Amino acid sequence: MKFGPVAPKDARGATAVHSIRQGDLVLKKGTVIGDKEIAALDAAGVKEIVVARLDKGDVSEDEAAASIAAAVAGDGTRTDRAFTGRCNLFAETAGILVVDRDTVDSLNRIDEAVTLATLSAYKPVVEGEMIATVKIIPFAVSGKARDRAVAAAKKAEPVIRIAPYVIRKIGVVSTLLPGLAPKVIEKTLHITQERLAPAGATIVAERRVPHDEAALAAAIAEVREAGAEMVIVFGASAIADRRDVIPMAIESAGGAIEHFGMPVDPGNLMLIGRIGEAPVIGAPGCARSPKENGFDWVLMRLLAGLPVSRADITGMGVGGLLMEIVTRPQPRSEPVAEAGQRIAAIVLAAGRSTRMGALNKMLAEIGGKPLVRIAAEQALASRAKPVIVVTGHQREQVEAALAGLPVRFVHNPDYADGLGTSLRTGIAAVPAEAGGAIVCLGDMPQVDSGLIDKLLAAFDPEKGALIVVPSIDGKRGNPVVWSRRFFNELMSISGDVGARHLIGQYGEVTTEVPLSGEAALTDVDTPESLKAVKAEIERA
Repeated sequence: MKFGPVAPKDARGATAVHSIRQGDLVLKKGTVIGDKEIAALDAAGVKEIVVARLDKGDVSEDEAAASIAAAVAGDGTRTDRAFTGRCNLFAETAGILVVDRDTVDSLNRIDEAVTLATLSAYKPVVEGEMIATVKIIPFAVSGKARDRAVAAAKKAEPVIRIAPYVIRKIGVVSTLLPGLAPKVIEKTLHITQERLAPAGATIVAERRVPHDEAALAAAIAEVREAGAEMVIVFGASAIADRRDVIPMAIESAGGAIEHFGMPVDPGNLMLIGRIGEAPVIGAPGCARSPKENGFDWVLMRLLAGLPVSRADITGMGVGGLLMEIVTRPQPRSEPVAEAGQRIAAIVLAAGRSTRMGALNKMLAEIGGKPLVRIAAEQALASRAKPVIVVTGHQREQVEAALAGLPVRFVHNPDYADGLGTSLRTGIAAVPAEAGGAIVCLGDMPQVDSGLIDKLLAAFDPEKGALIVVPSIDGKRGNPVVWSRRFFNELMSISGDVGARHLIGQYGEVTTEVPLSGEAALTDVDTPESLKAVKAEIERA
């Protein structure tokens, strides 16, 4: 390919290498120069233009990109029209992207002008998703380089393909031990169904049995008889050895264990087996969480009918350390190791009280005390230390209402932007030695120190109780205890919303403390609710 500056009159048939903007002239990079362009360049006073012109045997960038893309595209893929030297490939169906990495590497070493980039191998993709792109770097490439790339692709055919999902019917068996709440299993089933949905798969049979080899083996047989093409076992206790309950039950049901453990964290304690043609997965504990973990990597491949061998699993170590998830066990030296200890209290008292009219609800009195003082005194009387009060609207009056109390004040100058800003301000003020915080609302005068201590007592990171919420007849309320592990996510909340969505997202580590009587969950936000709470307190 010839490349360099020429006079406009000598550029006919060549390609503009750079965009030109001069006066009223706009000539885009990649434009093929013709008589019209030459006249416009002359009129604009352009004396020289850098162009590229094909030599004998060269192939234009678009032609080369299109032919190479067509050669690498396999089943379940389609190519788009080539433009500016680029031809993109897309998935025609949902499934798993299968890539011949060796061929991709070889193709990229043929000539520096030829490049092929793909998504990660074995990535789940959806219909219409872009999965790869062929890009020719210069405006043309030698025909020989193009031909070598096409030949390499055809020799390894297919280089890129989509393995569609083929397994649709899933059986789930959960084992039970004392202390495993039914809500944990329900949440696990919900999360599992959400994982299966992109593959068009669904749970067709579900069983819950004691954590016992014989009972589990029988349940596996039952869900297979019900039509399950794959079985997932969620153990009440993590698999510790090939001779543990779950692997032994799979063998008792006529199956075989193909591999136990994987170099992906979270996901280490996963087991893969097979009964006949049906895959059986002993799920790791992290599979109860919606966060990505090693279980996802194996599950989706199996749903697409792709084999997952021992070599496949042991080759997952590079990239196998996934992003931190809050449910992962933490070092015992972490401050939260002692259940219910070193927990700060945050009292939110920054709002504008717009529904109360002219009165700031934090300053409204019950029994001669402002609501915010009642909340702060009860927090101080509890085991929570220190007590942090977030101020905002009418800061001076709120601080005056708490005069003499050993609380720490932090001001939220952005209080008008909503509750999320006050939550962020409070979390940021929690001292480093605290392993968590209980977030209290300054307008809940019936939350006393006893309730706060009851919630703190239920906080037990060693047993997976990382969030603690009070509930009455299944309705969750405030205050809420949060492990420090959630602080980053709490700090990301914005606007006039709280953290209820996080509680729903992390149901597997949320513990409910049942209460009796709705009064303790009542917050004062209108004159009517203030009157009702006053009456309730007087009756008590």
